[in-house]
Amino acid sequence: MKRGLLMLALAALVALAGCRSTGTVGAPPAVPGGGPLALAMPPAPGQPDPELSRISKSLARLADRLRPALVEVRFTDGPPEAESGERSEEQRQPRRGLGSGFIVSPDGYVITNYHVVSGASSVQIRFYDGRRLRARVVGTDARTDLAVLKVDGVANLPVMQLGDSDAVQVGELVMALGSPFGLEQSVSLGIVSRKPSRPGVATPGFQFIQTDAAVNPGNSGGPLVNMAGEVVGVNSMASSNGSLGFAIPSRVVQAVVPTLAAKGKIRWGWLGISITEAEEPGPGGSSRPIGVLVRSVRPGEAAARAGLKAGDIVTSVDGVPVREPRDLQHVVAGLEPGKKVSVALTRAGRQESLTVEIGEAPEE
Repeated sequence: MKRGLLMLALAALVALAGCRSTGTVGAPPAVPGGGPLALAMPPAPGQPDPELSRISKSLARLADRLRPALVEVRFTDGPPEAESGERSEEQRQPRRGLGSGFIVSPDGYVITNYHVVSGASSVQIRFYDGRRLRARVVGTDARTDLAVLKVDGVANLPVMQLGDSDAVQVGELVMALGSPFGLEQSVSLGIVSRKPSRPGVATPGFQFIQTDAAVNPGNSGGPLVNMAGEVVGVNSMASSNGSLGFAIPSRVVQAVVPTLAAKGKIRWGWLGISITEAEEPGPGGSSRPIGVLVRSVRPGEAAARAGLKAGDIVTSVDGVPVREPRDLQHVVAGLEPGKKVSVALTRAGRQESLTVEIGEAPEE
C-alpha cells in the first residue's frame, strides 16, 4: 500500500516537472545521469528600481575610476639584532607585511601610513596592472602616522585627488579602498559615523574621521573617498572588533605631506610636560574648563628651562587661549622649534606669564 502511494507521488512530480506554468522560465537542460526530479526555475525578474540601479552603477563606475591609482604596499624588515652574540631562527627571519597606499603624482609619489613602513628595510609597490616595483621612503611622521613613498622611473601614472575633510558630513557615503588581509584592490562602502569637531586642525592631536566602512588589517594607508572621488581621509586603524574605522583627515595630509616629500620629516613644537584638564566647579555639581593643568615637567625640556611647574594652569600660549589639553597640543605642535613665546598661567591663584623657547618633539 505504502509503496503504491510513493510511486503515485513520484509519477505526479515527474508529470509536473514536464509542464510549463505561466510566469516560469523554461526547464534547464537535462543533466546526464540526473534523476527524475526537476526543480522549478524562479519567476521572470521584474523591472529593477531605476533609482537603485542608477546608484549601483554609479558606485561601480566610481570604484573602477579609483582603483588604478590604488596600490598595495609590501615591506620587509631586516632581521633584528639579538642582544647576545647568537640569534634564534625566528630572529634571523625578516618580518614581512603589507598595507595600502595611493598615488598622488604621475611621477610616482605615494601616500601611506607611517606604521606600514616604519623600520622597513625594503618596500615594494604593487600597481593595479600587476607590476611590482621598489619604492623609496622619502618622508615619515610618527605623530600623524603619515609616510610618503617614491617609485622612480615611472611616468603618467593615474592619481587620486585630495578633497576637503572639513566638508564631510555625518551620514555621508564614503568608500574605503585597500588590500585587507592581502586581498588587493578591495572596496567597501559605508558612511561617515563621526567627523572632527575642530575643522582645519593639522597638528598632532587631531581628531579622526570615523566610518563604518570595513577597514581591516591591510587597509592601513589606503584612501577613504567621498562620492565625488576625492580622498577625504587616509585609513589608519580600526576598533578591536573591526566595526569602526578611523581615517586621518585630508586637511592633515595636505599640511604634512609636502614637507615630508621635501624634507623627510616634520619639526613639531614641544614643551616637555604631561597635562590634563583643569576645571572649576559650577552650580548644581557642574564644572567648566578653565585651562590646562600641568601634571609633571620633564627635566631639561623647554618647559623646565622656562620655569613651568607641576600644578600650574596654562591659559594661553603665544596669545592663543587654551581651555583643554587638545588646545594646548595643537598650538604648541604648530609652533616652530626655537621660537620664544609667552605662556600665560595661573599659579597658586595668581596670574603669571613666562617666556618659553619652544623645543622640538622627539620623532617617536
